[in-house]
Amino acid sequence: MRLVIARCSVDYAGRLTAHLPSAPRLILIKADGSVSIHADDRAYKPLNWMSPPCTLKEGTGDESGVWTVINKGGEKLIITMEEILHDSSHELGVDPGLIKDGVEAHLQELLADRIDTLGEGYTLIRREYMTAIGPVDILCRDAEGATVAVEIKRRGEIDGVEQLTRYLELLNRDPHLAPVRGVFAAQEIKPQARVLATDRGIGCTVLDYNTLRGIEDDKLRLF
Repeated sequence: MRLVIARCSVDYAGRLTAHLPSAPRLILIKADGSVSIHADDRAYKPLNWMSPPCTLKEGTGDESGVWTVINKGGEKLIITMEEILHDSSHELGVDPGLIKDGVEAHLQELLADRIDTLGEGYTLIRREYMTAIGPVDILCRDAEGATVAVEIKRRGEIDGVEQLTRYLELLNRDPHLAPVRGVFAAQEIKPQARVLATDRGIGCTVLDYNTLRGIEDDKLRLF
């Protein structure tokens, strides 16, 4: 990971345009190729970012202070450096992944045991399928034999969709697995997360914890 603290302005050009005026900011360039720009607030959420796969080109000569990030869709993030205050690189190695809380871990175990919840003919490849950036919760095959990666959350939000997107980009580079499609599974999926998942061709499945455990819902049913 490369950490750059600089006074800079940022312009995004793509489906719409956005401008960040000059200010001191933190720029993160990760091993997966992603670039994100942060202010000293908003917790973890960046002001602007470019998800992988993308390329970073640092200008030379008269444009030595201009960094251009371009993704596969041709969208651009242009960072104009005025003063670099810090620039360092650090090798973090392979991350062991997030340790799930009890509910998420149990959901993963239950879904793996009842993989046909996702559809008739589904078969499990394995749980915790390791990638270079962490483990995919479940890797399985659908009735046609196509590979499916499943990310499981208790509450499905945009961050979970982004996480699954990164996994899919890596998995689809493996000719033994590709093409790999994604399923975002959670007990509750936020509307914004569902919209983003649909836009990226990722399926959404709402998991009923009690049903997976084989416990009937005690609500009255008409049939």
